[in-house]
Amino acid sequence: VYRGSVKDFQGFDANQDAEALYNAMKGFGSDKEAILDLITSRSNKQRVEICQAYKSLYGKDLIADLKYELTGKFERLIVSLMRPPAYGDAKEIKDAISGIGTDEKCLIEILASRTNQEIHDLVAAYKDAYERDLEADIVGDTSGHFKKMLVVLLQGAREEDDVVSEDLVEQDAKDLLEAGELKWGTDEAQFIYILGRRSRQHLRLVFDEYLKIAGKPIERSIRGELSGDFEKLMLAVVKCIRSTAEYFAERLYKAMKGLGTRDNTLIRIMVSRSEIDMLDIREVFRTKYEKSLYNMIKEDTSGEYKKALLKLCGGDDDAAGEFFPEAAQVAYRMWELSAVKVELRGTVQPAGDFNDDGDAQVLRKAMKGLGTDEGAIIEVVTKRSNAQRQQILKAYKAHYGRDLMADLKSELSGSLAKLILGLMLTPAQYDAKQLRKAVEGAGTDESVLIEIMATRNNQEIRAINEAYQEAYHKRLEDDLSSDTSGHFKRILVSLALGNRDEGPENLTQAHEDAKKLADVSSNDSSDSLETRFLSILCTRSYPHLRRVFQEFIKMTNHDVEHAIKKRMSGDVRDAFVAIVRSVKNKPAFFADKLYKSMKGAGTDERTLTRIMISRSEIDLFNIRGEFIDLFDKSLHHMIEKDTSGDYRKALLALCGGED
Repeated sequence: VYRGSVKDFQGFDANQDAEALYNAMKGFGSDKEAILDLITSRSNKQRVEICQAYKSLYGKDLIADLKYELTGKFERLIVSLMRPPAYGDAKEIKDAISGIGTDEKCLIEILASRTNQEIHDLVAAYKDAYERDLEADIVGDTSGHFKKMLVVLLQGAREEDDVVSEDLVEQDAKDLLEAGELKWGTDEAQFIYILGRRSRQHLRLVFDEYLKIAGKPIERSIRGELSGDFEKLMLAVVKCIRSTAEYFAERLYKAMKGLGTRDNTLIRIMVSRSEIDMLDIREVFRTKYEKSLYNMIKEDTSGEYKKALLKLCGGDDDAAGEFFPEAAQVAYRMWELSAVKVELRGTVQPAGDFNDDGDAQVLRKAMKGLGTDEGAIIEVVTKRSNAQRQQILKAYKAHYGRDLMADLKSELSGSLAKLILGLMLTPAQYDAKQLRKAVEGAGTDESVLIEIMATRNNQEIRAINEAYQEAYHKRLEDDLSSDTSGHFKRILVSLALGNRDEGPENLTQAHEDAKKLADVSSNDSSDSLETRFLSILCTRSYPHLRRVFQEFIKMTNHDVEHAIKKRMSGDVRDAFVAIVRSVKNKPAFFADKLYKSMKGAGTDERTLTRIMISRSEIDLFNIRGEFIDLFDKSLHHMIEKDTSGDYRKALLALCGGED
């Protein structure tokens, strides 16, 4: 099935088009609208014929005339469209290695994403256009393992056999693990050989096997073991093996997000993928970034340049509101990966040489007399497990006849006080307190209710209920009921029971559950869409729900999260989305919340503090890994940049390291 956005023009006449372009550039000024309309609606093969016809009719070079008549980014885009794909790639690489410095990102993008045949065509086009050897030029302009991997890719010798050996898959996964995580230093040659030569289908299975045996995705190991341009190249290869469309969607998004636009990247991708997989890229872009590629181009560019890019894009997926097969495949792959059991790890471990009396004395000394030694308090509180902190509370009372919590409250202030006092509560007490704050007074903080209730397991929910009753002499369920309403109230009350099934998946039941979620035709008010989602999302076990979501994708070509966002609104939508994301990948859910708490102007310290406290002994190490995978920066770095003083010092101690 053709997945490009630009197709052969029906009723094509090269001479007629050549004449139209000549007239558009004749005389004073040029008709840019006519030029962009014609060129963006013809395939590359047809544009090449137009160039030949133009030379035959007028004895002139069409590309030279276009360069003369047009300017700036619009000129670069139109001229790029006139070159055959291999010659376009050759020009990009020539520009990347010419002059002072090298555009490594361009080299990585082209060589990591092209097929064997495209690489062979590129090498031949480079030789024809510049009378130079591409490999020799790249070897002369790069170095180290980065150079070696580029040379391997330049051979265009990746295996293409779809028949996969399970034994070789297991062996390659084991070899990659032993070459990196299990080795003192890194055997880069093993990474180069396996990632540079094996077939795409084989490598996808190797990545799945690696996740099972290493407990982390291959990308995270590459980030930890490799560095610099070599690391970026290997990550690009892995991304392209997983999904070329997803790789280019990410490249396009990064080219336009934030201040300024990376126009060279934008032009190169829009031109090079317009007749290959632009529809797939659009679909993945819409799913991944919750915004259409069309609208992002529209907001980020202007003039004829914008019009031409939008024509290449080929349509607005926000307007269509659809979800497509390529996006479904990406979503399905993510569900399959989420089903692989990964060991959850906190960043705070019990202190090995723990002495509750000694710690109580250190804390008392830090608060005695004039001034407070915040550093000593941070050192003790953040380096002890919650169970050890409870022992310190008792030892402090026994030793000094004083309430440690009261002393900390009187000595500390602001964000640091909230963080340290939160760490001294048991997890259930802390969650109960956050829920109480969310429902008391004017207004309700629905986001806190959703975050806690959607992510805690049965045991945690039951402990929260007990702590809430003990602290406030009220039932949590009653407060949730009185402070919320409608379907949202019913979701929270159901979750507050802590009665989620804990059994394994049931494939037959999962298929039936997926059918219920997919059914939009029911007119029975007692079986509303929200009721059906509630009865499944709030009661089924996590392993079972993962299977339900996979069945839902197979059945509808829709991701269940996309379906929720399309059919529901407000707090009900947000609650169901939080449950789905928690089932899919809880550390990624919290990584996203942490990122949003710090990005942009100002910091949401309540959210930042709450998550750092509540996840520090459960899965904060995993959250750190997801954070760097999702946002290309470490949680440690973002906390360091976004906070200050003793509050920052305490948060970084909980974070547990720089990734």
